[in-house]
Amino acid sequence: MNEPAPATPRPGPSELKLRVASALVLAALILIATLWGGWPFRLVWIVVAGVAAYEWLAMVNRGNAIPAGIAVVVAGFALAFSSTSPAALAGTAAAAALLGAVATPFVRSRIALELCGVAYALAFALVTPALRDLPGIGLALILWSFAVVWLTDIGAYFTGRRLGGPKLMPSVSPKKTWSGAIGGAVAGMIGGYLVWRLTPSLEGLTAAGPVIAVSLAGSIVSQAGDLFESALKRRFDIKDSSKLIPGHGGFLDRLDGYWAVLVL
Repeated sequence: MNEPAPATPRPGPSELKLRVASALVLAALILIATLWGGWPFRLVWIVVAGVAAYEWLAMVNRGNAIPAGIAVVVAGFALAFSSTSPAALAGTAAAAALLGAVATPFVRSRIALELCGVAYALAFALVTPALRDLPGIGLALILWSFAVVWLTDIGAYFTGRRLGGPKLMPSVSPKKTWSGAIGGAVAGMIGGYLVWRLTPSLEGLTAAGPVIAVSLAGSIVSQAGDLFESALKRRFDIKDSSKLIPGHGGFLDRLDGYWAVLVL
C-alpha cells in the first residue's frame, strides 16, 4: 500500500467534457444557493456535510456510513436551532475538524477514524453558513473562498497537464506535479484578489497586500487539503470517495480543498 501507484491515463476528450459539464452544473447550483443565502444555503451545506460523513465512513466501515451521514444531518439541523452563537459553533467545529484531520494519519482504531470523519464533515454544516451570515461581508467572503479554491483546481489541472515535470508527492498523489501546484497557487491568488478588487464590501477592509497573501495561503492550504484526502484514499486503497458526481468521483473528492480553506 505504500508503493507509489502507477500513473493513470489522462482524461480523454469525452471524460473532460463530462467533468466540465458536472462542474458547471454544481457551480451553478451552489452559486444560486449562495446568492439566496439564509436557510436554502444552510440546507445545502448540511446535506453536503451528511454526504461527506457518509463517504468518509464508507471508506472506513461501510456498515456505519449511512447512520453517520444521517446523524451529521440531524446534528447540523439541531445545532442550527441551538442558542449557542454561530461564531462559537463555527470555531469549535473548525478546531475539531482540524484536530481530527491531524490525528487521522496516526489513528488505527476504526471508531476513532469514524469520529475524525464526523468532525471533518461537520465543518461544512457549521462553518460555511456562519461565514455566509457575517453582516456586510458574508456573501463576498464565500465568493472569495470559491474563487480561490476553484481557480486553484483549474490552474493546477491545466498547468500540470501542459507543463508536467517533477512530481509533487508521488507517494500520495502520483499525477500531481510541482508545475501544477505553482500554477494553481498563482491562479487561486489571482482569483482571490479579483473578488476583493471587485467587491466594495471587501475592498474597504484592507489593502491589496494582505489580500494577496491570504489568497495565496488559501490556495496552498486548498492543495494541502487535496493531498490529505488523497492520502486517506490511498490508505484504504480506493480511487474515489464515491461515484456520486459524474467525472469527478465523490463530494469529498471535490470539497477536500474547500474544507481546508473553511478551516483556515
